[in-house]
Amino acid sequence: MVGRAAELELIDSLSAGCDADRPGLLLRGGPGVGKTALLDVAAARAVAAGTRVLRASAAEFEAEMDYSALHQLLYPLRRHAERLAGHHRDVVDRIFGLAPGLPPDPLAAATAVLALLGEVAVERPLLMVADDVPGMDRASATALGFVVRRIGGHPIGFLGAARTRGDGMCGQLDLAVREIEPLAEPEAVELLDGRWPELGPSVRRRVLAEAAGNPLALRELPKELSSRQRSGHLPLPALLPLSGRLEAAFASAVGGLPAPTRTALLMAALDPGIGRAVIRRAAGEAEGSDALAPAREADLLQVDARADRITFRHRLTRAAIVHLACPGERRRAHLALAAALTDVPERRAWHLAEAATGPDETLARALDETALAAWRHGEPGLSDRPRGAASAAVAALVRAGELSPHPGDRSRRLVEAAYLATFTGQLDHVPRLLADAGHGDGTPTGLAFAATAHLLTHDEGDIDAAHRLLTRALDDNAATATADDWHHYGTLYALLLVSLYALRPEPWQLLKTALDRFEPTAMTSIRLCYEAYVDPTTASDAVRKGLADAFAQLPADPAPWELIPLAFAAVAMDALSDHRYVVARMIERERDGGAIAMVVPALMLLCHDSYVHGRWDEGERLAQEGLELAAAHGYRFWGRQIRALLASGAALRGDADLARTRSEEATTWAAPRGIEVTEAYARAARHLAAMGQGDYEEAYVQVGRIDPSGAPNAGIPGRWLVLNLVEAAVRTGRIDEAREQVAAARTAGIRRISSRTALICAGAEAVAADEHGAGPLFEAALALPHAARWPWEHARIQLAYGQWLRRTRDHHARRYLSAALETFDRIGATAMAQRARNELRATGVVTPSGPAAPAAALTVQERQIAELAAVGLTNRQIGERLFLSHRTVGSHLHRLYPKLGITSRAALRAALEAMSSGATARSAGPAVP
Repeated sequence: MVGRAAELELIDSLSAGCDADRPGLLLRGGPGVGKTALLDVAAARAVAAGTRVLRASAAEFEAEMDYSALHQLLYPLRRHAERLAGHHRDVVDRIFGLAPGLPPDPLAAATAVLALLGEVAVERPLLMVADDVPGMDRASATALGFVVRRIGGHPIGFLGAARTRGDGMCGQLDLAVREIEPLAEPEAVELLDGRWPELGPSVRRRVLAEAAGNPLALRELPKELSSRQRSGHLPLPALLPLSGRLEAAFASAVGGLPAPTRTALLMAALDPGIGRAVIRRAAGEAEGSDALAPAREADLLQVDARADRITFRHRLTRAAIVHLACPGERRRAHLALAAALTDVPERRAWHLAEAATGPDETLARALDETALAAWRHGEPGLSDRPRGAASAAVAALVRAGELSPHPGDRSRRLVEAAYLATFTGQLDHVPRLLADAGHGDGTPTGLAFAATAHLLTHDEGDIDAAHRLLTRALDDNAATATADDWHHYGTLYALLLVSLYALRPEPWQLLKTALDRFEPTAMTSIRLCYEAYVDPTTASDAVRKGLADAFAQLPADPAPWELIPLAFAAVAMDALSDHRYVVARMIERERDGGAIAMVVPALMLLCHDSYVHGRWDEGERLAQEGLELAAAHGYRFWGRQIRALLASGAALRGDADLARTRSEEATTWAAPRGIEVTEAYARAARHLAAMGQGDYEEAYVQVGRIDPSGAPNAGIPGRWLVLNLVEAAVRTGRIDEAREQVAAARTAGIRRISSRTALICAGAEAVAADEHGAGPLFEAALALPHAARWPWEHARIQLAYGQWLRRTRDHHARRYLSAALETFDRIGATAMAQRARNELRATGVVTPSGPAAPAAALTVQERQIAELAAVGLTNRQIGERLFLSHRTVGSHLHRLYPKLGITSRAALRAALEAMSSGATARSAGPAVP
């Protein structure tokens, strides 16, 4: 059973009679959590071990029949009753209905049952298994309670199950209790993927959210969907349909509640965002009454009086309540809630729309406005849906389309829904929404092209096709645009993403042409991004000030579409560290059902910023989170960009093999698609890996391939590669070429972009200088303002200066080499740290080297996972090989890092090699002189 190893171990110990003092165990948990399945497994294991198993399960119609549960439990032993003493045999026969007379009194029944069980247990161990103990008749429960208290000295065990808070007769059984919790996320994913591997990404996420770790729900929810719904080609309903088993499990406690309670429950289920006060107004409850009290007593929900919030014990209880209500009851509840929510227009509009029985343009327009307000401003409008405001906006626009009486309005709203769905992790819905929208007089073709361009970019990485579509979109929107025309903004944002990853000038030129249609003060975030990438040197101070002002003018929780262009611009200007908190807050707000397509690049940008500031472990954690979100939601484009960034991370750490593997993967994917920036990052990673290994010719070749011109440029990532270009040229004897590159960087004004590029350019100039003039240039570079903010570049220049000083036999070499070594060790730059140690050793200073010995041995499975991760496999790829979920793999890696004395994936290879070397040395024994 998935995720129940601890429970099965406990049950096995019970079957083996390990605890004579407490020979019984009660499994307690909510409906569908797997109690019966655990009983089944326990019974099967006990039978396999030679134990006799007796089973009983409560039935509602037998609850008033005395000894009905005992009859079911003991009936297989009826022939053994002949061995008992006469008075006990008479009592047992009356329990079985095999002898005339009234049912026996409780004490006589209990002692007779104890005698029968003791007689049978002489032959072999015995396990009693009772399901739904609280539902058993009182007489049986009393007798069992007596028996369980007295079987400690016999090879007899008792295993029962009961629902949470459903005590009933459980108090009469002196049993240890084991709470059966819902499955954790990794186990829930494993169970769902094993049973329903064909689910589309959005359907899979929806089922996982609705099931909330409930094993029965994970197995049953997809069963009620059509094959096209399971694959994501047809939309899912607002509430997933329930199978008969699920309805019986989650709705059984509702039917017996009073009618006012069921009405209040239905209202709470239709809108979980409302509080108790709204329900009272909608239901017309009298002052002081509490219709939900019986539901609380039945443990169906909780009411937080202070926050005025209602929470169902399980999300499927909410679905079951709605499914039990007839359409007329649901419509009346929606109308009553709408009447009670006059002060909350967005919720009122939603309930009126749900109650509508035909087209209604007024309602459609109200939903339209509410949805777009939620998207534009990030306000949590509409309703408390599983996804955030962005996903709720998609649902509202789809419903608005259904209510639209005019085909043009319907088409427009569905296209808008399709466009927003490209951001909310619903990529598999976009083709259907666009197809349903059709093409008519009111269809916003520009936005339809933008939605298709996003789909092509996010899913396939086809930026050339996206560029062609966006060209057509801008042709269709050729009229002068206004800043509040979000159709135009949608097209510009799609074009910005294409431009960011193509080194070619054409997409940027098209973006500039489109921006010129707006007022100069409009589209500030996209304009700043354009300037930061295309022309950062002409007015670099103005760009930096513009960025600072734009971030300062953002609201407390800015809309993600407004923030992400600014974040890209800030990364390009090396200024994101000043605004990380804004981006991090957006990620936290949007990661759960919000604008996922903006959360993933935001994580990537924070990772980039962490890398350049020497916080590499932090950067890799952010990257891993981004990869998991990208994989879960189908954003393969962003996943590839993050992997390319991680290739450079591996190279920085000195893991050349992993860097090359990741680089080759990125290049293989990006080259056919013309995604030149991704290729450039991959080449930069191979350059860094070669430099770390001292293969300067290969380093020169790789960095030269990033730009065919071979000259420094102010683009991305060219502005950060000047020192790489120059050092590779110097190391391979191309001194004149190195000095030409320094001159070209100076002419391009790259040093004006940021304090980081100023440090890079100054360091490159010192590296390329002649032996007599290099000293002052190194000193000038290291003395630049904020130079220490960029530890990788700063330490590289310290190392180069220390090497120059050592060659000139200056004793100050040790100072700079030691400082470089300290930084490389601190940030985790293994290869560069070794180079610094070698240089220090040449000056007569000996420093310790090599990874620390592992703190503890790895298990077999941990060793397998570590070895696969060390060669570059992702968590998902490892999971596929070892039949584990990718989250389980991540948990194993997190636990084994401390055992190896490392903090990140990049150090795995060296740690494993050190472990193998250490084992070999220990097995060889001490050296004998």
